[in-house]
Amino acid sequence: MANTTLSNRAVIRVGGEDARPFLQGLITQEVIGLLPDQPRWSGLLTPQGKALFDFMLWADGTDVLIDCEAEQADALIRRLSLYRLRRPVTIAREPDLAVHWAKVAEGKPLDPRHPALGHRWLAPATDGDASESFFAYRLILQIFEGVEELGQDQTLWLEANAEELNGVDFTKGCYIGQENTARMHYRSKVNRRLVAVPLAQADAKRQRLALPELGLSIEHRRVEDMGSLDLPEWLAQAIAAPVES
Repeated sequence: MANTTLSNRAVIRVGGEDARPFLQGLITQEVIGLLPDQPRWSGLLTPQGKALFDFMLWADGTDVLIDCEAEQADALIRRLSLYRLRRPVTIAREPDLAVHWAKVAEGKPLDPRHPALGHRWLAPATDGDASESFFAYRLILQIFEGVEELGQDQTLWLEANAEELNGVDFTKGCYIGQENTARMHYRSKVNRRLVAVPLAQADAKRQRLALPELGLSIEHRRVEDMGSLDLPEWLAQAIAAPVES
């Protein structure tokens, strides 16, 4: 198999008898029923429903492994620790594991956001680095992640296409930012979304990140301004969905 390690990702272990209930009340995904090799994409939001961190959740017995941006791992640990108080929960890096990705890897879990993203799994690191390959491939599919792309306290979770990419459970109960996120969902009020456009069509006022090496601009655009863009089917369908009054 070619290089698979994503060196720009890190793994955090949330352990202890209260690990799952602890996370359950904080993040956008249901954690109690998390199963091995069935990862879930989730977010930790502000009370207003804006993204602070996004990450993958993996089951490891009663513990939960968080697959996150390596550069944000310590900040995420600090943020989670603020909510721990005196609960019997440990939160620390898991240095023996790395995140791996390949377009095709028989027997490995599919990325939960979209099957076209390929396969993702946790294992010890190997030589080589697939980070740049995955980055370019992911943006072709218009799937965004991380602080640079989502912003921090800048983008509402549903504006990051979290509903379409299986990043939120609307039946799980309360979590930070749940009220506004649920209201947007049930009233179909997602008026802006993240989108990647060719640099030639970039709008500096809406630009979140310029990627000249890929010829792309990641932007936070109003839905009505996306009609002329060449979008993947999953995003085009989401934008075309009728808005309920």
